[in-house]
Amino acid sequence: MSWLRALRDTARSGVKVERTRLEPLVALRAAAGLALVIGAGLALFGPGSAASSAFGAFMAAVASFQQSWRPRPVLALASGLTLAVSTFAGYLVGSSHLALFLVLLALWTFAASLMWAAGPTAGIIASGNVAIMLVTVTLPTSVPQAAGHAAMIAAGGVVQALLIVLFPIRRWGAQRDALADALAAEADYARRLRHDPHAPFDPQPLMRARAAATVTARQARRRPAELHGARGLAERIRPVLASLADPAVGAPAEGPGRDRVRELLAAGGTALDAAARAIRHGEPVVLPAPALAVLRAPDTEDLLAGAPLRAARRLAALLDDVLETVEPGSGRTADPGESMLRPTLWRLAPLVLKDVRAELRPGSPILRHALRVTAVACTGLVVGQALPLGHGYWAPMASVMVMRPDFSQTYSRAVARFAGTLVGVGVATGIVQLAHPGMYLSGFLAVVSAGLMYVLMRTGYAVAQLFVSAYVVFLLGMGGVRWDQTVPDRVALTLVGGVLAMAAYALYPAWETPRLRTRLADWLAADGRYAAAVLGQYADPAGARRADVRRALLDSRDARIAWQEAVSRAAGEPVRHRGLSRAAAEGAGDALASLGRHAMLLEAHLPDRDRAPVPGAAALAGELRAATEAGARAVRERRVPRWDGVRDLLADWDAPRPGVLRGAAEQVLESLDELSEALRP
Repeated sequence: MSWLRALRDTARSGVKVERTRLEPLVALRAAAGLALVIGAGLALFGPGSAASSAFGAFMAAVASFQQSWRPRPVLALASGLTLAVSTFAGYLVGSSHLALFLVLLALWTFAASLMWAAGPTAGIIASGNVAIMLVTVTLPTSVPQAAGHAAMIAAGGVVQALLIVLFPIRRWGAQRDALADALAAEADYARRLRHDPHAPFDPQPLMRARAAATVTARQARRRPAELHGARGLAERIRPVLASLADPAVGAPAEGPGRDRVRELLAAGGTALDAAARAIRHGEPVVLPAPALAVLRAPDTEDLLAGAPLRAARRLAALLDDVLETVEPGSGRTADPGESMLRPTLWRLAPLVLKDVRAELRPGSPILRHALRVTAVACTGLVVGQALPLGHGYWAPMASVMVMRPDFSQTYSRAVARFAGTLVGVGVATGIVQLAHPGMYLSGFLAVVSAGLMYVLMRTGYAVAQLFVSAYVVFLLGMGGVRWDQTVPDRVALTLVGGVLAMAAYALYPAWETPRLRTRLADWLAADGRYAAAVLGQYADPAGARRADVRRALLDSRDARIAWQEAVSRAAGEPVRHRGLSRAAAEGAGDALASLGRHAMLLEAHLPDRDRAPVPGAAALAGELRAATEAGARAVRERRVPRWDGVRDLLADWDAPRPGVLRGAAEQVLESLDELSEALRP
C-alpha cells in the first residue's frame, strides 16, 4: 500500500462516526460527579483548585469507560490516585528547572508507554497521567499548593468511585452482555451450519466471555447465579454443533437424517437465543414449544445412528443444562474456589512488571512505542516552549494522547484529534462570544461538554475530541482566561503535536507486515499442539488429562486472535509486503482455521475413560506435534512446510479404524496441505 493511500484511509477512519449503543445514565453519573467536584472547588477554593479537581474527576470517569473487566470504582480510583502522584512529582521538579523537568518527563513517559504491555486500559490510563502532568504542573506556585492540587485531583477520582458504588447502573451489565453475545454467536453458528456444514466460527465471543468470567474473589461471592456456569456449557456446545453438522463425522449429506440434523440445529439456535436474551436482561427463559419438541423428539433414534445420534443426545442434554443455568434464581452459587480468579491490583503489580520486562528487548513493538513517545513528548515540549504561543504543553499533550503502538491508530487519531479540536474550539468560541459566561456558567458549560463526550465517546475519537476541546475552553474560561488567548494556541499546537506523532512513526516504525510469518508460525504450532492433545485422549483414555486439551485450545485461540489482529494492522500499513502477500495470508489463515475446526470435531467425540486405547492414535499425535513444530520453523524461514510423515502414517492405517477418528484425521491432513499450497510461491 502506498503512503498516499494509507494516509487517506487512516484519515477516513479517524473522522468516521460509528453507530453504537449509548449509555446515557452512566454518562449522566460521570457528569454529575464532575459537576460536584467543580462546584465544590469553585465555592470553597476558587477556580484553580476547581480546575485541578476537574482534571481528576474527568480522567477518572474516562478510565471507568474503558473496556476492562475490573470493577469500575477500582479503575476510577487508580486513575485519580496515579494522576495525583504524577502531577505532584511533576511540580516538584518542573517548578525549578526546565531541563530537570525534561528528564523527569522522559522517564515518566517511557515508563507510562511501557504499560501498554499490560493491556490497552493500563496504557490509556498511563498516557493520561503524562498528559495531565504536562498541564497541571503549570498551575501551582508553591509546594503546599502543589500538594493541594494533587489532593484535589485525587478527590475527583474518589468522588467518581463513590458515585459508581452508591448509584450502580445495570450491575454486572458488561459481564451479562459478554456471555449473551457468546450464546448468540453460537446460535448464529448453529443456523449457518444448517446450510453450510463447514461454516466458520470466530471464537472471539467465547474468549471475551471467558475474560468476563474471570473475577476477583470478592466478585465471585457476589456474582449472579445465572452468570456462573453457562459459559462452560457454551464452550462444550460448539464442538457438538460442528460434529453434528459435518458429513465426515456426522449425519449423511442428504436424506432424512440430514433433515433431522437441520431441524436440531435450528432448534438449538432458538434455544441459545432464548438463553442469551434471558442472560442479557435478567429475565426468565422463554423457549418456543416447537423448538423444545424437536430437541425431545422420540423418532430421532430412528433417523440417526452412531456418532450423529450421540451428538444429538449430547446437544439436547447440554441445552437443557444451559436453560436451567441461566434461569434467574436457579439456585446455582458461585464458589470462589471453583471460579477463575483475577488478581487484585496489588497482586497484579508483579505480573505487570514481568510483562514489561519481557518487552525490553530489541524488536519489541512496545519498546519502540515507548522510545517514540518519549522522544516526541520531550521534543514537543521544547518546540511548544520555543514557539511564540502560550500553553506550550498542548503540543506534547496532543502527541501523547494520539500515539499508539500501531500505525493505523496513531495516524487516524492524529487526524481525528485535529479535526475534533478545530470544530470543538470553534463551537465553544462562538458560545463564549455570544453568552460571555461568568465563572459558574463556564463551569456548567464545561460539565455539559464533558457529559456529551461521555455519552458519545464510543462513536468515534473525532466526536469525543470535539467535546473535549469545548470542555477545555470552558474550563479555562472558568479561571478568567479569554478565548482569544487559548483558541489559536490550542489549534496550532494540536497540529504541531499531531505532526510530530505522525513523523515519529514514519521515522521509527514498528511495522506488523514483516512479522506476519512469525504470527502464522505461532498459530500453526498452537493448532498442532491442540490437535496432538486431542489425539492423546484417544491414545490413553484412562490416563489422559482433559485439562491439557483445554489449555491447548486456549493457546490456539490466543494465537489465532494475535494473527487476526496482526493481519488487520498490516492491511493498513504503507509498506510492500516482506512477509506474506494478502492472498497468501488469507489462504493460510483459512487453512489453519480449518485445522483447528477438525481438531475440535475430534474433541467432540472423545472416548470415555473406560474405553480401550485406539491403536495408532499415539503415533499420530506424536507425528502431528513434531510435523507442525517443523512446519512452524519452515514458515519462519520462508520455506513451504511438508507433511510427508503425517501422510505416510495415515496411509499405513488399516481400514477398520473408528469413523470419527479416521475422517477427522484425514481432514487435518487436508488442511495442512492447503496451508502449504497457500504459502507456495
